Amino acid sequence: MKKYNLEDFKLGWIIGNFEPSILRTDQFEVSIKKYKKGDYEKAHIHKLADEITIITVGKVLMNGEEYKANDIIVIEKGEATDFKVLSDTITVVVKTPSVPSDKYIAEHLNLSDIG
Repeated sequence: MKKYNLEDFKLGWIIGNFEPSILRTDQFEVSIKKYKKGDYEKAHIHKLADEITIITVGKVLMNGEEYKANDIIVIEKGEATDFKVLSDTITVVVKTPSVPSDKYIAEHLNLSDIG
């Protein structure tokens, strides 16, 4: 048996093709992320990966739509989304495949280049 602490991982990313990682794989990524009310991530896309975000605690706003605990949001590659935290929130995120460099800020993209 091995023991880890979430604080030892970069931004909650615990599995994927990066270090540190509990399991290094290029098949998928997993994170458990903690956010404070008011945190914000600019709109971004993934050109190669699909992302599943599970809201386990709290409320967020993504593309103008509110999501709360137990909501599961599937963001397919090429879809842009932002992320505004409405109350302290914890998410579980799964991305497949694991491509750490596959995050593009939407305002810097020519969306016709996607796909």
